[in-house]
Amino acid sequence: QVQVVESGGGLVQAGGSLRLSCTASGTIKDIDAMGWHRQAPGLQRELVASIQKGGITYVANSMKGRFTISAISRDNAMNTAYLQMSSLTPEDTAVYYCYSEAYGLYYTGKGTPVTVSS
Repeated sequence: QVQVVESGGGLVQAGGSLRLSCTASGTIKDIDAMGWHRQAPGLQRELVASIQKGGITYVANSMKGRFTISAISRDNAMNTAYLQMSSLTPEDTAVYYCYSEAYGLYYTGKGTPVTVSS
């Protein structure tokens, strides 16, 4: 079992930056990837970014150049992921959810809200 907790959300003005953090606990040695989804009001949840244990990253096209994902490991186990967001626009307003993937199972946090004011 893996538990994930997000932090770092809040209110930011358009053009600003924010860094989200995600900490995983439990059987972290089994984690193969971590990432972020987001869900804006009235819209479907979408994948924002992901990072694999070997360091391969993915960022959704609409966020490339503005969002960066990174991760750190403890004892060769990935346990913390960051989502650095810059040049934020009101369209980035959403609840951001972190997930960890282990053996094909996904563990998602409760989310952290991000509000970008114009």
